[in-house]
Amino acid sequence: MSIVRALATSLVCTCIWVSAAFAQTYPDRPITLVVAFPPGGADDAIARIIHEPMEHALGQPIVIENIGGAGGMIAAAKAARAAPDGYTILLHQDALAAAMTLYSNRTFDAERDFVASDSSIWRLRRWQRVRRCRPTILTNS
Repeated sequence: MSIVRALATSLVCTCIWVSAAFAQTYPDRPITLVVAFPPGGADDAIARIIHEPMEHALGQPIVIENIGGAGGMIAAAKAARAAPDGYTILLHQDALAAAMTLYSNRTFDAERDFVASDSSIWRLRRWQRVRRCRPTILTNS
């Protein structure tokens, strides 16, 4: 699966995983979950829902850090600059894929700076769109 297609999913969680040399001891310190939008939004709610099960599964605290601005590019840039040791996880929307084509002055490249594999990109939410209208409106779909 290409990185662009993976990033274009409804909501992705991109993890920067540890190298094989550290796999036996990971994690041995708190993990930062960088949320690409301010507190109170849908992404923040998702982060708060998944953070407790993640803490339980990994045995380490998960620190949620909301970084809003520039359509999530500020948070993505921070995650891209983090050490590639698996202790920084980025929670972002499909806006990251679009932003890679819109912003020419970005300080990172998602394809180069983020590790993408089936185990590090998760689809956390799928949008269901429902439209309602008056019964007097004659529609077929």
